[in-house]
Amino acid sequence: MANTTWKTYLKPLASLQLTIVLLALLMGLVVACTLAQVNLGIFRAVEVYMRSFLVWWGPASATWEIPVFPGGALVGGALLINLTAAMFVRLEASWRKGGLWLSHIGLIVLFLGEFVAGGFQVETMMPVEVGQTMNYAESNRHAELVFIEDGATEDTVYSIAPSRVVEGGLIQDAALPASVNIVEYHRNSKVMTAPVLAAKSRANAGFGQQVVAQAADPAPSEEQNIPSAYVELKSSKGVNLGTWLLSTALEPQPIDIDGKPYRVALRQWRNYMPFSLTLKEFRHDKYAGTEIAKNFASLVRLTDPETKEDRDVLIYMNHPLRYRGRTFFQASFGKGDTLSIFQVVENPGWQIPYWACVIVSLGLAWYFIARMLPARRSA
Repeated sequence: MANTTWKTYLKPLASLQLTIVLLALLMGLVVACTLAQVNLGIFRAVEVYMRSFLVWWGPASATWEIPVFPGGALVGGALLINLTAAMFVRLEASWRKGGLWLSHIGLIVLFLGEFVAGGFQVETMMPVEVGQTMNYAESNRHAELVFIEDGATEDTVYSIAPSRVVEGGLIQDAALPASVNIVEYHRNSKVMTAPVLAAKSRANAGFGQQVVAQAADPAPSEEQNIPSAYVELKSSKGVNLGTWLLSTALEPQPIDIDGKPYRVALRQWRNYMPFSLTLKEFRHDKYAGTEIAKNFASLVRLTDPETKEDRDVLIYMNHPLRYRGRTFFQASFGKGDTLSIFQVVENPGWQIPYWACVIVSLGLAWYFIARMLPARRSA
C-alpha cells in the first residue's frame, strides 16, 4: 500500500508528456544559444541561455529586464527529476531490468556532471614567454578591481571580486584601503581620448581626465572584452579621492590614500596557484612548404614548494598537463614563437562524464545479455 502511495505521487513527475515538453524546451534553448553566439560570443551565450535558471530580456535602452523563457539550468534540473522519477515508477526491481536501472543511473550521473561543471568549472588563460615564470592565470571574461601596495620583496594586493564589480554600487570593507562606489560599469568598452568623442570625461582624477570609456557590444568569443568602470573612491578617514576611470585597457594608476602610496586598477581576474611554471622552450612545427601548423609544444619546468615537485613537462596538442586539480592545454602562441598560451581548466567533476559513459555502457551490455539469454535457452 505504501509503495503504491509514493508511486502515485511520483507518477506526474515521471510523465512521458513532461519529458517531451522539456526536451522541446531544451532544443529551443540550443537553437537560441547558437544564434546568440554571433553577438554575445560562445561563453556569454552559454551563460545567458544554458547555465541560467531563467532567460531575461529587456529593451537595449532600458535598465530593466523580465524573464521570458526557462533557462538551461531549470530545464536540465526538471529533466533530472523527470528521469529519476521515471526510473522508480516505470522500471520493476528485477535482475532482467538491472541494465535499464544502470543505464538510467548513468544518465543521471551525466546530468549531475554538467551541473558540477556549470557551477564549479573555472577557465583561465596563461600567456608565458620563453624564460618567464608564472604562478597565476587570467580570465578573459571577468575583471577584478584591485588596490596594489608596493612592497620591498612582494606587493600586497587588495582585490574586489568580479561578481561584486559587475553588481556595482557602494563597496565598503574594512580590509580595503578605501571604499569604492561603482557608478558605471561596462562589460566591454572602447577607451578613447576625450576629444575623439567631443565630450568631457566624467572622471576628475587619474588617467580618466584625458580619456573616456564608451560602452561597446560584447566581443566575439575569440576576442577579449575590455571592461571599464567609473568609480568614486573615499579613504577610510572619509577623504574624497575623486572619480576615476578604471579599465583593463589602462595601466594601474598611482593614488595616495591617507598618506600611503597605492596603485588602483581594473584588471583581468587572476587565479593564483600554489606552484609555478617556467617556459623553457617552445616549438612550432609546420607542414613542409606551408604555414599550416603541424604541431606546437611547450617544454615547461614545474616547481611546487609544497610537494617538492621539480621536473620538466612537455605540453602539446591533445597532451595536457594535469596537476593539482588543474589541466593545462596548449591553446595558442605568438610573438614570433617566443610566447606560449595555455588554457587552464579547473573542473572538480572532469571525470564524471567518463564514469557516466562507463555506467551507461555496462547497463546496455547487461540489458542485451539479459534479453539474449532466454532466447538461447529456448533455441
